[in-house]
Amino acid sequence: MVEKKTRIQRLKSLIQLKLRFAGSSSLATIIDYSIYQILIYKNFAPASANVASSGTGMIINFILQKKYVFRLNRKVSIAFAISLVSSLFGLALSTTIIHNLSKILFFSENQFITKAIVTGCIFFYNFYMKRFAFEKRLL
Repeated sequence: MVEKKTRIQRLKSLIQLKLRFAGSSSLATIIDYSIYQILIYKNFAPASANVASSGTGMIINFILQKKYVFRLNRKVSIAFAISLVSSLFGLALSTTIIHNLSKILFFSENQFITKAIVTGCIFFYNFYMKRFAFEKRLL
């Protein structure tokens, strides 16, 4: 009975952690998209606007996750470097998946669905890699 309660408590803690992660990621994404739109409105090239907005979003996300989501169990500089590299790899991974899914007519015609599926999949990759970056653990 005690072991079952402990598992339930661990599961509840993990769900709460993932919800805080989703909240910080959502806020960073809103800021990223907002900056992107502002820069496009100001006639920046889309690629330049994306680099600036994505970079800002990654930094904001790191700050929020450091403060509200994870316990920092390593040097901030190391956690930031791991977080940045994993974010860039996640971006490359999601872009590759979107590119490949878009070769299928349904996904090509329904990019919102494509992006939603990929975002959901990458969410778990990002969560566990950021957890590793901050807490030195994957599970």
